[in-house]
Amino acid sequence: MLLPSMPGSSPSPVAGYSGGGDGSHSASTIVAGAVTGSHVLKIVSYSRTKEVPNGHRIDSFHFHLGGHTWFVAYHPNGCAANNVDFISLFLAIHGAVPGKAAKAQVTISLLDQDGKPVPSYTKVTGFVEKGSWGYHKFIERKALEKSEHLRDDSFTVRFDVTVMRDIQAVGTPSVVVPPSDMHLHYGDLLRSKEGADVKFRVGGKTFSAHRLVLSTRSPVFKAELFGPMKESTTTKAIRIEDMEPAVFDALLTFIYTDTLPETKDGEECAMAQHLLVAADRYNLERLKLICEDKLCKYIDTCSAATILALAEKHNCHGLKDACFAFLSSAKNLDAVMETDGFDYLTVSCPGVLKQLLSKFVPR
Repeated sequence: MLLPSMPGSSPSPVAGYSGGGDGSHSASTIVAGAVTGSHVLKIVSYSRTKEVPNGHRIDSFHFHLGGHTWFVAYHPNGCAANNVDFISLFLAIHGAVPGKAAKAQVTISLLDQDGKPVPSYTKVTGFVEKGSWGYHKFIERKALEKSEHLRDDSFTVRFDVTVMRDIQAVGTPSVVVPPSDMHLHYGDLLRSKEGADVKFRVGGKTFSAHRLVLSTRSPVFKAELFGPMKESTTTKAIRIEDMEPAVFDALLTFIYTDTLPETKDGEECAMAQHLLVAADRYNLERLKLICEDKLCKYIDTCSAATILALAEKHNCHGLKDACFAFLSSAKNLDAVMETDGFDYLTVSCPGVLKQLLSKFVPR
C-alpha cells in the first residue's frame, strides 16, 4: 500500500494566499524493493535416493525468506514419465495459497567441489508470480554420475532466490550511519603493541598483547591473568605449549577483531582444526563454532575419521553429526575404515566408534 505523500516545498497557490512565510523541505522514496537469499542442498548417499520412484519426491527442510516458507522438492527419477532419466528440482512455497504466491526469480546451480556454480548446470527462471520454480530436466542422471561433481556418492545444489516486496513510499533518511569499525581499531592496537602489558612465547616467537582485552574475551585468559595463577603476577613472557605460532597469531587476531586472517590455499582445513582446539582451550565458543562450520565442508573419506575424533574430544556436536551423516553411506564407511585415521579413531575414541557401529552397521 502506498503511503500518503508529504507536502512538497512548492505547494499549489491557494485563494487569498499572497506568498511569504516559512517553506518546508522534505523527501521521500518510492521503493520497489526485493529480498535475496540462498539455500544450499547437499544430497548424501545419492545412489540410495534413486530408489524413489518416478513422480515421487524428497523434500528439504523448510527455510524462510521474504515473508514466505520455502522448501526444495528433489525428484531423483524425474517428476513425470517423460523425464524419468533426469533429476527434477523445484523450489516451492510451503502452504502456498492461490492469489498469495510470491513474485520471485530462482537460480538453481550444481556446485563443484570448491562450492562454485557449474556454468553448464546453472539455470535461471523468469521473474514470475507463482508457487513453485524449477526444472523438470535439471540434469541427466548419467551425466551427473559420470561427472566429477558427484563425489563420495554426494552432490550439492544451491538455490539463489530474489523475492519482490510490496512497493511502498518511505521517508528518505537524512543521516547515514557508517558500519562499526571497532574491529579495525582493535586490530591496529594489536599490531602497534601500544600499551601492551603481557607477552607470550609460542614456539620461537614472542607476541605482545593487552591483559584487559584478553580477559574480556576469554574467561580462561581472565583466570590466568587476573586470578591467583602465577601468570597474573609474572613479568616474563608466558610460555604457551602445544600450539604453533601461526595458530596463536590467528587466535589473537580473532580475539581483537572477531575475524580470522586469510589462510593460504590448501591450509584452511588444518588451520581450522588447530584453531578449534585453541578455541576450546580458551573457551571461545563463537570461534569454535566457526571452525566447526569450516570443517564440515572438508569431510571426505580421507578426513572423516580424524575430524570425527576431533569433534568427540572437544564436544563439537554439530561437527560430529555432520561426520555421522557422511558415514551413513555404506560406501563411505567402507572407504573410511581403510584409512589410518580410522585406526586412530579406534584407539582414541572407542566410545564414538561404538556409537557409529550401532547406528550404521547392520546386525
